[in-house]
Amino acid sequence: MATTSATTFLIGSTVSFGSRGSPVPQTKPFAVRFTSQNSLATFSGLKATTSVNCESESSFLGKESGRALRGSFAPKARKENQKSQYGLQLVASYKVAILGASGGIGQPLALLIKMSPLVSTLNLYDIANVKGVAADLSHCNTPSQVQDFTGAPELGNCLKSVNVVVIPAGVPRKPGMTRDDLFNINANIVKTLVEAVADNCPDAFIHIISNPVNSTVPIAAEVLKQKGVYDPKKLFGVTTLDVVRANTFVAQKKNLKLIDVDVPVVGGHAGITILPLLSKTKPSVSFTNEEVDKLTVRIQNAGTEVVEAKAGAGSATLSMAYAAARFVESSLRALDGDGDVYECSFVQSDLTDLPFFASRVKLGRKGIEAFISSDLVGLSEYEQKALEALKPELKASIEKGIEFVQKQPITA
Repeated sequence: MATTSATTFLIGSTVSFGSRGSPVPQTKPFAVRFTSQNSLATFSGLKATTSVNCESESSFLGKESGRALRGSFAPKARKENQKSQYGLQLVASYKVAILGASGGIGQPLALLIKMSPLVSTLNLYDIANVKGVAADLSHCNTPSQVQDFTGAPELGNCLKSVNVVVIPAGVPRKPGMTRDDLFNINANIVKTLVEAVADNCPDAFIHIISNPVNSTVPIAAEVLKQKGVYDPKKLFGVTTLDVVRANTFVAQKKNLKLIDVDVPVVGGHAGITILPLLSKTKPSVSFTNEEVDKLTVRIQNAGTEVVEAKAGAGSATLSMAYAAARFVESSLRALDGDGDVYECSFVQSDLTDLPFFASRVKLGRKGIEAFISSDLVGLSEYEQKALEALKPELKASIEKGIEFVQKQPITA
């Protein structure tokens, strides 16, 4: 069956974006439209593209970013045109594993990652029901090959030679349940899975989604330390959803174009430990004290907002999958050599007196290349007080995770 004359493919990812003369990059989600005038029998990644259109009104790219993107692609396209009718060539060459792939976050996350032109192999693992998810996804005509793995005996094979491991495994929040209530169940799940990662792909980027992230990331770090393979530059707590929510809520409140909004979110990933730095919002915008308070509280409690709206039928699975896919795409771009990748993440850090802290970081081929410390300079009085107020709770969560591992033997 022939396709239409124009084929469109959208990529959700991030691009560094900042005003001229500003040392602090701005991270923004974007969509790129690749259009081919050729009739395609099947989708084959980006090999079928003849032009790149960066449309600020219908995508997440602003005009300045669009010009930069077109400029970066143009020389390569001209060179490749000498060899190929298609112009732009991207090679799918990275292996991604999702541990917990049949769950509420895992399934939509797997679909979004399946769409990435950088992924060659997508390994899906869960304790049950993953075979059907893999079969379903394998019918999508995108480049990556999908493989399924069920249960502990197949976990090692799932992780062999993987570049990025994403862990959404665990039980979801239910009405009235705090992230701390999840601890005993999810702590054991994360410990077991990270042990397998340490044994089979110790050099992989590890993305922790399983809540409570403020404790599960320290758990993962302790496991990796005891296994002798800990690299703090490659362990990430995925807090991207806090940034996504902050950008969305601020854009709605101030009637701004979402493509222009960027709000760094620091601290942790639960309740008051989530601190949106509204004073650092790009573009610069003023807020009343009441607006700051209401926006901050909404961003902090946005997960509960979804749990209550679903009335017991689930938690924030779709928005979390979107945010996690964005972070995966950023990691893949960094691994692929893009030197302009920035995201907020909960990582080992020396920006504060806490051993782990969420902040904006620059990503590269070897993981974290730099911490954007300037985000914490010149905070408003409200933000400074909130930063000090969150530290005791975040410190307790971090210590709880560390103590959990230290009290238990590591599986050989």
